[in-house]
Amino acid sequence: MTEEATATQVRQEIPITVHINGAAQSTAIAPNVLLSEFLRDHLALTGTHVGCDTSQCGACTVLVDGRVVKSCTILAVQADGMSVTTVEGLRAGSVLHPVQEAFRAHHALQCGFCTPGALMLAAGLLMDNPHPTRSEIREGLDGIVCRCTGYENIVEAVADAAERLAEEVRPHGA
Repeated sequence: MTEEATATQVRQEIPITVHINGAAQSTAIAPNVLLSEFLRDHLALTGTHVGCDTSQCGACTVLVDGRVVKSCTILAVQADGMSVTTVEGLRAGSVLHPVQEAFRAHHALQCGFCTPGALMLAAGLLMDNPHPTRSEIREGLDGIVCRCTGYENIVEAVADAAERLAEEVRPHGA
């Protein structure tokens, strides 16, 4: 294959529809665009941070069809037909998600660079395990590299968020 043919093939865009934070986004995109790049550069959802480009830091973590995914490890075209939730999609209108409230209450934010990924990882963890032990929280947070908090505030925030979420589903007075 000639160099020109290869360049044409890379430039060819593929039509995709991805449901981002509940809204369908249809576009045509180059097949080599990462989901993290698509979110940040094409949709201006800059809450998804890119820290390492090697899937080590977890700052780019999002939920894809309810599963925790590091968005620098998946191509945007692979998300075609899927539902992606970013940190911007956690809250409902002006009401913060219980995980966001707990992170705020426990000062688990610090510099904020890893925070969106940590929030998404915590939300995914609590979807899979609504009542984690501290050990399970620590194990679940293994995919995030944070250089500011020492993790203790994040662990406290996730434990608090689990309680907040349990309160939402528990009938009042029960």
